[in-house]
Amino acid sequence: MRKLTKALILIIAASVFACGGGEDETPEEVSIIPSEGPDSPLSYTNMSLVWQDEFDGTTLNSSNWSYEIGTGNNGWGNNELQYYTENNTSIVEGNLVITAKRETLNGRSYTSSRIITQNKFDFQYGRVDIRASLPEGQGMWPALWMLGSNFNTVGWPACGEIDIMEMVGGNGRENTVLGTVHWSDNGQHAEFGGSRTLPFGSFHDTYHVFSIIWDESSIKWYVDNQQYHVIDTTPAELDEFRNNFFFIMNLAVGGNLPGNPDNTTTFPQHFIVDYIRVFQFD
Repeated sequence: MRKLTKALILIIAASVFACGGGEDETPEEVSIIPSEGPDSPLSYTNMSLVWQDEFDGTTLNSSNWSYEIGTGNNGWGNNELQYYTENNTSIVEGNLVITAKRETLNGRSYTSSRIITQNKFDFQYGRVDIRASLPEGQGMWPALWMLGSNFNTVGWPACGEIDIMEMVGGNGRENTVLGTVHWSDNGQHAEFGGSRTLPFGSFHDTYHVFSIIWDESSIKWYVDNQQYHVIDTTPAELDEFRNNFFFIMNLAVGGNLPGNPDNTTTFPQHFIVDYIRVFQFD
């Protein structure tokens, strides 16, 4: 778990001395990694830490994560604009950094990354804490979410989907995150969601902790340990949420929910994750 650090990824800016003149310009290091923000503990009463990734290595841990590459089906089902690659993921002083770029690759005008724990880690019930800082700008769509582990067998939405956090960038929306579930109700797509809006600032400014507490009867959503949404999963048509799920982290560019980038959107944009932890009930 990282605390106050200096980023390895740097934006090089010109620092001009008071006397002026080009020969007096020197590079100034500007960090993209937040230095503050809410945190979460490594233990909870009556719960045990069963899985975690603190992103403390030099590369993404392939024992935990796999990359999904390309454009998926119809822009990953959402008309997203990016091409997902491995190259847009890095580990920077204890943080996972997913970078969205405006660049042409395989017929797409943007690149980013999407990583999953499918076939490497899944679980049923518990508390998930993810400390992250989000990108900003029209068309940015970061998400921390889960799909049922039977996805390849039954498809979506029959497998169920739990969106721990997603943010729709642009138009001042970076102060609001969404928590949603999707499922199949008699063969029809159903969903239920809530949102949390910060009283000041945005989710880009500092770290925040996005959490769910999931058991056999409900799923509750939290931001910085404050609950803002809940669903009762006891009805039979919500059986999807009594199965195992795996994680997905991605930064989409454009798509059905955020709309496309425009001339106000700056690149690159960074989705920064300090850690992800899973606790289960004793």
